[in-house]
Amino acid sequence: MRFLCTNDDGILAHGLDVLARAAGMIGEVTVVAPDREQSATSHSLTLHHPVRPVKRGERRWQVDGTPTDCVILAVQALMPDKPDFVLSGVNHGQNMGEDVLYSGTVAAAMEGLACGIPSIAFSFAGADLRAEVSLLDHQVELIAKLLRHLTSLDRIPRDTLLNVNLPPLRGQKVEGVRLTRLGTRHFSDSLQKMADPWGRDIYWIGGGKVHWTGDRDDSDIRAVQDGFVSVTPLHLDLTHHRMIADAGQWWRDL
Repeated sequence: MRFLCTNDDGILAHGLDVLARAAGMIGEVTVVAPDREQSATSHSLTLHHPVRPVKRGERRWQVDGTPTDCVILAVQALMPDKPDFVLSGVNHGQNMGEDVLYSGTVAAAMEGLACGIPSIAFSFAGADLRAEVSLLDHQVELIAKLLRHLTSLDRIPRDTLLNVNLPPLRGQKVEGVRLTRLGTRHFSDSLQKMADPWGRDIYWIGGGKVHWTGDRDDSDIRAVQDGFVSVTPLHLDLTHHRMIADAGQWWRDL
């Protein structure tokens, strides 16, 4: 089984190494990842200058581009054979609820799906990066076990990726795995007003406080809070099918 591993934290990120080690237990791994952090780049492409892949070892490349660039380059240029799965992560931080709209980690998996390749995004829902390194090392076997199961499934729709969030626990303390829905969260105080050295106003986007409101029993946030691995199926079709089905008279009268 051939795996393409990528991420949005950069090729030196510890989470990428953990994912590659876990995937290496069950198949051949090729790593193609950005040369620097690309968090919150979502599904962006580099269109205004060329991207350059640099080989950093056997089946290991760094790219001066986005996670989406990395998947396209790997599939269309760098890998002699198409991968069986695209794996993205392990992201240093959660990707739950609306996070999936901004996440470069999830976007890389989406690009894999757009290329016709089954894809899985992995994220680690921890806040302390120093603690993350230790805890992630204790989840390699857990990730490998989960990969063996997920890659053996034959009932996942072709237009669906799996978004996995790992709880911030040692592997043996994880309660299990739940199939979940996206939760809902709201950021407050995420825009900070500052001044540049010449006294002009500038604004820094990020940080702030997160308030989760989608904490239903079947939500991703609830699963992680309860110590479970959350697996959320996502698909590319953003059509609101219920609205079409319920359109009724208002649409016919238009």
